[in-house]
Amino acid sequence: MKYREVENMLTEIGYPERDLYSLPDSQVRFPDGAQYRLEISGVERLSTLEALLDEKEKMNVPIHRLICTCMGSTYLTNEELRAFAKLAHEAKMEVILSPGPRGGWDNGAKTSRTPEGSGAGTRLRGMDSLRNYVRDIERCLELGFRGFLCTDEGSLYLMNELRAAGKIPADTIFKVSVATGHAHPGAAKMFEAIGANTFNPSCDVTLPQLAAMRQCVKLPFDLHVINFDAQGAQNRMWDVAEIARVAAPVYFKIEPGESFCGTYTLWNRQQNDMMIREKVRIAKTILEIMECTGPDLICSKEAPADLHIPIAE
Repeated sequence: MKYREVENMLTEIGYPERDLYSLPDSQVRFPDGAQYRLEISGVERLSTLEALLDEKEKMNVPIHRLICTCMGSTYLTNEELRAFAKLAHEAKMEVILSPGPRGGWDNGAKTSRTPEGSGAGTRLRGMDSLRNYVRDIERCLELGFRGFLCTDEGSLYLMNELRAAGKIPADTIFKVSVATGHAHPGAAKMFEAIGANTFNPSCDVTLPQLAAMRQCVKLPFDLHVINFDAQGAQNRMWDVAEIARVAAPVYFKIEPGESFCGTYTLWNRQQNDMMIREKVRIAKTILEIMECTGPDLICSKEAPADLHIPIAE
């Protein structure tokens, strides 16, 4: 078989021949016509959300989506979650909760704690873990939340089946976590096919790779502008205009820190409340850089109509 025949096979089923080094402009947009939005991770509890909103008002910066309870929503009481949903509803922000506890803390998950097995650490193990994941989502749905993080393909597949069968609200959305470790068009197409609403590819994905994925799917991408030191410490603040141009629609994700496990723990409340203010300041800087490098690119206004904002009781 000649190499050209392989390329023809790929294009016939909707893939590009290779990564798109020509960096074509994306023609896909958010429903409001915007090309990018801002997302902040690590809103762990009510006090963190209160600090974020206070800093957001000071900085006068739109924040569209929050990735919350990264330590696991299981650690918060119903009363705490209910108050969190109410405040996010009033602020008109989309919330993506991280159901927990996560796979890396599963009883008996020894392989995931080894250097070579760590890549599987966020995936759920066994039907009991999967059942408990659904239980925690059901609890949070009853408390008003409508967005959830999926850290493996199987949990997303199951939740999409439940949504399609009418077992959970039709307006429930699922974000694919960066922890799944995917970074190519086949993965993007798979996630779109099994019900993902947004997809977070690997942090170090290149512009040509992003362009190739965008050619294959329409779902929004979530991309780290700043990431944990332990995961590569990417800082792509001066790339935001080009990323938005080739990968739109995209959520720019802000998640600095030493490490995931070192940051999102129960005993780091004060640190998280302090760090969330720095994340808002970084969002402001991103917008200022965009004014210089991509003034023609469109950011969503606050509270666009398609956000899945928690329902307040």
